[in-house]
Amino acid sequence: MTQRTTRNGWTNGIFSIGLLLLLAACATGGAADQQSGKPGVNIADAALDGGMPQTALDVTRTILQSDPHNVDALERQGIALTQLNQPDAAMEAYQRALAVDPAAPTALLGLGRLQLARGSAADAEHTFSKLLVKTPADRTALNDLGVALDLQGHHAAAQEVYAKVLHLAPDDRAASINLALSLSLSGQADQSVAMLRGPATQPDATPRVRDDLALALALSGSPKEAEKLLLTDLSPGDAAAALAGYQALNDPHK
Repeated sequence: MTQRTTRNGWTNGIFSIGLLLLLAACATGGAADQQSGKPGVNIADAALDGGMPQTALDVTRTILQSDPHNVDALERQGIALTQLNQPDAAMEAYQRALAVDPAAPTALLGLGRLQLARGSAADAEHTFSKLLVKTPADRTALNDLGVALDLQGHHAAAQEVYAKVLHLAPDDRAASINLALSLSLSGQADQSVAMLRGPATQPDATPRVRDDLALALALSGSPKEAEKLLLTDLSPGDAAAALAGYQALNDPHK
């Protein structure tokens, strides 16, 4: 999930008030918001898009004071709290939204990702599956479901999910990388290396993608090449530790 960082100079009280006034003047919110003068969900969206989750949180709190069952506001509150590194409060906001609308898509996606982050892969699988009942072609939810399955060791099922994403969108990079990693973890590391080598050697390759290739290389029996790749982004000590962890995945007694 993409994270936004709070910029302290942009979130002091005076600027936040000025921002809300500016956004309220520019926004195309509903008539009720315009007549009452209260901030609308669109203002929270603008704050989130601008990298200001605290401002978005303040806006949602104002909305929920008068409309505590506003699902849109609760979903945005969950996003803002997640970005502010308050996962417990974010989960509560998403669960409140789902109590009103059990099929609220943003709440289901956000809750599932928080469950993944906590290591509750089975719960996340259930949450993503509920989302996909209504939107079976949601590629983001499908990718996340695949991750939840992989984390439980259900690699074949995960690979079927990633293949479905790639059928919908052959250029979906996340699904391609997830599939390659899943193949690595299910004893098909050579195939995984072939899939990951191209993306990892592109000029715009991220450290995460290079790390994924290093994992595949380690599992395919190429530790020296894996270590060399890890050293692109890590110190020698961190690279050695990462490599040891990857090699341990091949240990049947782990």
